[in-house]
Amino acid sequence: MQFADLSDKVVWITGAGKGMGLAMAHAFAKQGARLALFDIDAQALAKAQDELDLSGARCLSLVGSVTDVSRVNQAVQEIVQTFGQLDVLINNAGISMNKPSLQVSEQEWLQTVQINLNGVFFCAQASARQMIEQGCGNMIFMGSIYGVTTAPNRAAYCATKSAVVALAKSLAAEWATHGVRVNALCPGYVETPFLTELVSRGTLDKEALEARIPLGKLASAAQMADVALYMASDASSYMTGHAMVVDGGWTADSFKVTT
Repeated sequence: MQFADLSDKVVWITGAGKGMGLAMAHAFAKQGARLALFDIDAQALAKAQDELDLSGARCLSLVGSVTDVSRVNQAVQEIVQTFGQLDVLINNAGISMNKPSLQVSEQEWLQTVQINLNGVFFCAQASARQMIEQGCGNMIFMGSIYGVTTAPNRAAYCATKSAVVALAKSLAAEWATHGVRVNALCPGYVETPFLTELVSRGTLDKEALEARIPLGKLASAAQMADVALYMASDASSYMTGHAMVVDGGWTADSFKVTT
């Protein structure tokens, strides 16, 4: 899949050290984009940088948390100082919260909101200041199927991901006249270290998940990256304020029982 218009675009990816963020970094690098990688995990970020350097990608690594607003604003300044512009934000950083609601602590609830929602907003706000000045830009917020539907034992996650979808739509309407598009990508279950950890803890049953998905298997991170390429490219130039669900048919089949 080739998108010539992404060549030389500057793409900021949060949570870029592993999983979907890293897969997206590789996908955009193959298109010739310049990358700004942002992650709180310095070790994972260094490893990702090494991988991308070997592929010939042009990267800037930035250690930081999306919950640190001053660091987020500083990161955008560093990106612009290095590359001269900021074209695409992939608002990918996030955490899971899968446990019975009566057992969710105050700290767990607040942390989920802080990372999954507040972090998304402040990264978008910092990026928009630059994009509006440029007169163009593109943002992809990582939502979830649990941003458009719900399930038990995921109250904090569902609440934050549905808020991310609403936020994308609100900002899309607000910033469209400035040439900035905002959409949400809502994956189903994706084979990532994030999911592997949940399976290893017994929080999720992989076989049951695959049996619940009409296409019969989990998505790969590379498949989500391909969708992000489309959403960031001119091929989707008339799309803004949209929540794109990519879930192997999960939300289309409401009669199967979840685990």
